[in-house]
This record gives sequence, structure tokens and C-alpha cells, in this order.
Amino acid sequence: MPGHPQQPADAFAPRLAVFFAASFVAFGIQLPFFPLWLGAKGLDARLIGLALAIPMIVRVFAIPFVARTADRREALRATLIVASVATVIGYTLVGFAEGPVAIIATCALVAVASTPIIPLSDAYALKGLAARGMSYGPVRLWGSAAFIVGTFGAGFAIDSIAARDLIWLIVAGAVVTALAAFALAPLGLGEPKAQPHGIKAASALLWRDPAFVAVVAASSLIQASHAVYYAFSTLEWTAVGLDGKIVAALWALGVVAEIALFALSGRFPLWLGPTMLLMIGGAGGALRWTIMALDPPLAALPALQCMHALSFCAAHLGALGFVSRAAPPGMAATAQGYLSIAMGAVMAASMGLSGVLYANFGSRAYAAMALSALAGGVCAFAAHRLRREAAL
Repeated sequence: MPGHPQQPADAFAPRLAVFFAASFVAFGIQLPFFPLWLGAKGLDARLIGLALAIPMIVRVFAIPFVARTADRREALRATLIVASVATVIGYTLVGFAEGPVAIIATCALVAVASTPIIPLSDAYALKGLAARGMSYGPVRLWGSAAFIVGTFGAGFAIDSIAARDLIWLIVAGAVVTALAAFALAPLGLGEPKAQPHGIKAASALLWRDPAFVAVVAASSLIQASHAVYYAFSTLEWTAVGLDGKIVAALWALGVVAEIALFALSGRFPLWLGPTMLLMIGGAGGALRWTIMALDPPLAALPALQCMHALSFCAAHLGALGFVSRAAPPGMAATAQGYLSIAMGAVMAASMGLSGVLYANFGSRAYAAMALSALAGGVCAFAAHRLRREAAL
């Protein structure tokens, strides 16, 4: 990070890779199969969409408080530990909940602890790796690789255990994540703290930057375009007769493509900057979801899953890269938190809408997701033009 002497090589990157791997094992179980557990607990498509959307609304309130506290106290690592332990407790409560009201309420409760983990870990990683002259992508890819392990593990499990027991696999993944959080190395940076009164002023300045606003909008719309896929692809594929192993393989294929892009990200040419990556992500998402809306044959699904490298990974790298450069000193977690809040709010709306659309139109609901990705690509183009004009 500019302004810091480069830190010596230490155990920071290996321990961070282990943390990413642990957290994404749990995510690899949760993302494809949590909707299946919700269905097994008696929730219909509309309630599943609601159960997945409410935690994303909760994050709008949880993330600002947690991120600002972490920045003010220079306590990214400590906050990650507390959030990871609280997530274990939260998912345990979800597992014991009965009835739609109790399930949705406990999902909202666990979101208070779990949703800040991603922006905090990204801020921690970007600061620590930049100070050591290392790239984010080659370390983050271990999380994507572990996602495959979690997905395949759960895919095999649903063929031999009741869907109602899948929640305990998520709890086990959360326990491993908490243990990995305790093992994280200190950042070891000498960056001055952001003063409490300075955070508000810097935040206001950040939100007055039209390029920053355009990037946040672009990332939010592109990532929200995955709502139907995240919530209903597993239900749809199992309903047409695909077993858990094939469903897991399809999810894993998308993540393999994501890993490849993460691995190459340290070698991107200079012209392939954050806003260009966002534009590529928007275009890839628009094409992917348009084809999914047309009920493609099973043979086409592997190629469509490989497009996850564009619709998710390229957009993710672009947004994180832009925000890390735009963040004022001492506001790394707060800036990433703002991005995460906006993404969560838009994803919440998209998840809620996806339940209604899928209940009424089935796979044609993907057409709305294509429009969301396209709108995100337009916002990314606006940010690209704004940055070019500012550089002239």
C-alpha cells in the first residue's frame, strides 16, 4: 500500500490462505445447499427468498458499526475472531429453530455476526498483502478451491443424510473458520489510526466521488444478478433428476473457472484495470443469464458455469481493486464495508424478487438477472469514463 515500507516475508499469506480456505468450505456448503435445507424445513419458494433476503438487509446495519469499530481500533484480526465465534453460535441456533418465523429470525441474527466477515477479511487481506508486495488473487484462490471441497462434500452428503441435517455441516464449517481466525497473523503495519471525527468527513468525501458511486452500483447490480442462481439452481437441478454429485460438480466447475482467473490476476496487463474488469463481469453476466432463461440443455450447463469467472470473479476483483485504491488512509475496512452494504441491500432486493419471479415463471426468472447484469455493466462503463476524464 502506498506510503508504507514493504513488510518482510512472514507467515501472513499462508495463514490468510488457511482462513480463506476454512471460511469458504462453510460457504461452499451453505450457498448451494442452504436453500435445500430451508425447503426441507417446510419453507416454500417465497419464504426461501425472504429467508435469504432478510440477512442481507441486516448487514446494512451490522457492517457499518463493525467495520468502523475495526478501523478506529486497528483491530481487523480481533474483530474477525469475534465475528467467527459468534457465527458458530448463530448457526447452531438456526439449526435448532422450528417454523418459518423462528428460522427467519435466527437467520437474521446470525447475519449480524457472519456478514461482516467478508468485507473485514478482504480489507485485512488487501492491506497486509499490499504491504508485503503480494497480490490478492493468488491467495484468495485457496478460498475458491476450498469452496469446491465444501460443495462436493455436501453434494455427497445429501445422497446419504437427510436434507434437514445439512445445517450441522454448516455449523462444522463455521467452527473450522473460527479456529483459522485465531491463527491469523497480525497485520504488522505502521499506518496511523483514522480519528473518529475524521471517518465521517472522509466517508462524505468518498461518497461525493461519482466514480466510486458508479463502481458500487456496478458491483451491486452484477453480483445481485446471481440471486436466482444462488437461491434456486440446486432446487431446479435436483427437481429434474440430477443427483447431488452432479449438482456439486456443476457448482464446482464454476469455481474452478473462478480459481483460474484469481491465479492469473497478478499478471493482468495495466490496461485491464478495475473498471475494465467490472465491464467484463457485467457483459459476461448478461450473456450467462440470458442463456439460462432459455432452458438450455444439460450439455450446455458446463460452459455456462465456466462463465462464473466473468460474472462473479472479474466483477469481484474489479470492485475490490477500485475500492482499495479509493479508500482514504485508515478506512480500509469502512470503505470495503460500504461496498458490502450496498451489495447486500441490492442482493436482498434481488433475492426477495427472485422468490416471486421463480415461483411464477420458473427458469425464465433469469431474464431479470440478465437485465441486472447489463445495468451493472453500464454503470461500470460510466465509472471507466469518469476515471479517464479525471486523469486527463
